[in-house]
Amino acid sequence: MNALRVTTAAAGLALMGVGVSLLGDVRDPTGVLLWLGGAVVLHDALIAPLVLLVGLVVVRGGARGPVRGALLVAGALTAVALPVLLRPGRTANPSVLPLDYPRNWLIALAAVAVLTGVWFGGRRYLSD
Repeated sequence: MNALRVTTAAAGLALMGVGVSLLGDVRDPTGVLLWLGGAVVLHDALIAPLVLLVGLVVVRGGARGPVRGALLVAGALTAVALPVLLRPGRTANPSVLPLDYPRNWLIALAAVAVLTGVWFGGRRYLSD
């Protein structure tokens, strides 16, 4: 196993530990479990099949893997951002959701698209 994979796995495990430690502060664990279950269903029933289908239909050749990866990241970003994107208007307390979340979500999706294009272009450039 290479060092990058080990480092990434260690960082993921550390972040999962942080998440588990924060569960003690949750007042309604059933709501959290419902949200997590919904995220799993959303991923397995909608996001993953769509990513595979789009990767199969739209892209031919060597770009299929990077496009599928970018679509998976975009789907995960959307699943995480969905609660604030679908919120019904402004809250009474502006400090609860202080940022422009739809704009930031679009910026994150644009960054994924640009980085995928740069990665694919660099890969093609290096292979020539």
